[in-house]
Amino acid sequence: MDRIEGVASPAMDTSSPRSPYDPPTTPYPGMVAARFARLEHDLADAEPEHSDHAGAPAELVERISAAVTDRAGDLVALSHEIHANPELGFREHAAVATVARVLEAAGHAPEIGAYGLPTALRAVAGQGRPRVAILAEYDALPGIGHACGHNVICATAVGAYLAVAEAIDELGGAVELIGCPAEEGGGGKELIAREGGFDGIDAAIMLHPAGFDVAEHTWLGVQQVGVTYHGRAAHAAAMPYLGRNALDAVVAAYQGIAAMRQHMLSSDRLHGIITDGGSRPNIVPDRASAQFYLRSAEPAALAELSGRAREVFEAAALATGTQLETDWEPCPVYLPVRNNSALAARYAENVARRGRRALPAGVVPPEFTGSTDLGNVSVRVPAIHPTLAIAPPEVTIHAPEFAEWAASPRADEGTIDGAIGLALTAADVLADAELRADAAREFTEAGGRLDPAEVLGGATGH
Repeated sequence: MDRIEGVASPAMDTSSPRSPYDPPTTPYPGMVAARFARLEHDLADAEPEHSDHAGAPAELVERISAAVTDRAGDLVALSHEIHANPELGFREHAAVATVARVLEAAGHAPEIGAYGLPTALRAVAGQGRPRVAILAEYDALPGIGHACGHNVICATAVGAYLAVAEAIDELGGAVELIGCPAEEGGGGKELIAREGGFDGIDAAIMLHPAGFDVAEHTWLGVQQVGVTYHGRAAHAAAMPYLGRNALDAVVAAYQGIAAMRQHMLSSDRLHGIITDGGSRPNIVPDRASAQFYLRSAEPAALAELSGRAREVFEAAALATGTQLETDWEPCPVYLPVRNNSALAARYAENVARRGRRALPAGVVPPEFTGSTDLGNVSVRVPAIHPTLAIAPPEVTIHAPEFAEWAASPRADEGTIDGAIGLALTAADVLADAELRADAAREFTEAGGRLDPAEVLGGATGH
């Protein structure tokens, strides 16, 4: 590895051997520091994404930007209020009420409980086509609150919607704000899509806070699956031969999934936990359960991964004489995000007005990623899901430290920058027919509209 000036090369740990009772070690301390130093070096040198489209007229750009900055205090307050009151997916009642209050104060009449979901929200300004949807999220994580930064996502979306709504008569068409519940393991956007929430939409846009600004970030697809094995209870000492050990089946399944890691694409990810392993050591467990996440960067690869996992689960049942029960949709499958480059380039141009360099794909290592149900929207309509830097690159989302950054002054600044970036991108779509045509053409050439259920149905036995 090339040396970077001012960064020491990783060194071997020559400290005394650790005791098995010592706290867990810090993995790769020198290498990780050097890697993030290289990433910061690469980010500084990389060229931001550039658009060849004209976008919205200059006078509307200034007016829409001012509409966001005029509401800066309200948007930051919205972000902080949601951050201070984290709610899990499908329980975001306070968050939705707060968003509705902000919208109503601005003269809008939001619908709470849209699409048959009690904590979904919809507001519309304008009418007809073209039509842009700006998506908000507001659910939190168990135990670590808004380490996902969804409070920033929500505030940027609300700010963008309100700003575009003020200019909708000049822009033409319509802008929608769609409040999407339960991104963290609930698939709210997929449920909204099944109710027709994205029908007639020409583009769907949102962003995600992170440690870097990227216009086209890689987001993996994810398939969740729960497995339960049913065996026969017996006394584990007196008559173990009368039992069939469900925990053995779960352990065999866990080890089988682990063995797959050597033989899968480098972009794939597998991880799981045992959620039920029995009640007492002297009782052969007659029931045991686990939950797994399967991730991949390509829909076809995710389907293959799911098919291989199904065979592992079945083999574990046969090997242990137990009965298998699977739940392939504790949450709807999330497909990989299909980034629309035409729209992403406009977003990059727009946040550049705020001094941000939104980089193209390939600069940030693709493994620095997760999954999102925006992927299911992106295979129905042209969509973008860029990242917005509100923390240092080494602070990853879903870490407790990120929750602190999500309410920091840097996040507050990002809320305004992101709202302007999204607002101007929405205005570009409404005002620029050539941009819409190129975005639609790119969407079609990338595979057109997909039904997520059909992508994996055969692999999982649906």
